[in-house]
Amino acid sequence: MLARIRDRKDQDGFTLIELLVVMIIIGILAAIAIPIFLNQRKSAHDAAIKSDLRSAATEVESFYVNSQAYPADDTAFQALSIETSPKVTLVYTAPASATVGYCIAGTSTETDHTFAYDSDSGGLKDGTASTC
Repeated sequence: MLARIRDRKDQDGFTLIELLVVMIIIGILAAIAIPIFLNQRKSAHDAAIKSDLRSAATEVESFYVNSQAYPADDTAFQALSIETSPKVTLVYTAPASATVGYCIAGTSTETDHTFAYDSDSGGLKDGTASTC
């Protein structure tokens, strides 16, 4: 066996079989890692939507403390200048009366999930803009 190893020192490079085995192993690892990475990206975008919804709810509650009424419509909500994460859109649904409650729907162009913050039903929940 040592004789074969010594003889191999004279050879340069790798055999075609060795290179193919390494490429197959790399391909298998990539096939496993890429879907996991893409799911982590979607989870990060979902977390960004949820975070922006909580921040927006805090701003709306601060607005209520100052004026004793929630914003009257989405235009008044947008005037609060709430900073959101890139590619996140928040849509505000005004309450039936100025002091009852509100709903904010959050979406992102990077994910197909929609989340809503409904002050009447206890806060953040999965859903669609129609739940507001």
